[in-house]
Amino acid sequence: MVPSPIADDIRRKLGILAPAERKVARILLASYPSAGFETVATIAERAGVSAPTVLRFVTRLGYTGFPDFQAALRKELDERSASPLSLYETAGDGAYGRSVDGLVAHSSTLFTQALTQTLTDIPRHDFTGALTLLSDPRRRITLAGGRFTHLLARYLGLHLMQLRDDIRFLPDRDVERTALLATLTKRDVVVVFDYRRYENDKLAIAQLAKDCGGKVIVFTDTWLSPTTTHADVVLSHRVDAPSPYDSLVPTLAVIETLVAALVTSLGDGAHQHMKRGEETARRVDLV
Repeated sequence: MVPSPIADDIRRKLGILAPAERKVARILLASYPSAGFETVATIAERAGVSAPTVLRFVTRLGYTGFPDFQAALRKELDERSASPLSLYETAGDGAYGRSVDGLVAHSSTLFTQALTQTLTDIPRHDFTGALTLLSDPRRRITLAGGRFTHLLARYLGLHLMQLRDDIRFLPDRDVERTALLATLTKRDVVVVFDYRRYENDKLAIAQLAKDCGGKVIVFTDTWLSPTTTHADVVLSHRVDAPSPYDSLVPTLAVIETLVAALVTSLGDGAHQHMKRGEETARRVDLV
């Protein structure tokens, strides 16, 4: 299992930090991860606290000192930029050469742990935040995915279409994409899927949505996409896999859990929407 990212650890400890330490935490989270590579004096000045407060903060996170904290951050940066090729080349002999029985057993353990850890670690306020935004009928929802995660963006979007109105996907073609993004307003919610080897256009889209006064929900891995800088809600997931390719199994589980919560939250409105959809499909001979 990959370790929990430093940013997640900081978020989990926000409630138990002293007020001055909380200022340091917010400075680091606001410009994560680059702020962590600044000097102690610079971070202290930006947070409006003393240098010893910064040092106490990193100790509270479990590090022996500031160099130890920055070393952990550098290691995390190396992991978050890893490609399938680099993972394959650094895995070592035999990492992917198990027998069928060995592979099945290994996968069972790996997926079970990743799924359990993902669902356990998701901050309940972020899950509730996603539920609130996606169930608000006044909001228009736009979904955008990446190389592989466009499949999950579509999966979530198709379920949302079954339950409510005003759901759309970010188009692939440049002119259509530009036209859609130009219409973003403060009533829009942009749902972005962005996993390691993060895509620059997702960062730009998230920033554009925030500049328009809209809301941003980010689905990402444990190393956290740069888009989280502009996110109102962050849902991060383990990506442990038996191959060099990151697994999206935990993300799918979170999506299906969220859909279940939406069915309950939308109540009779979702039921009536589903009924109208079924009736329309029958009339045009689609079911």
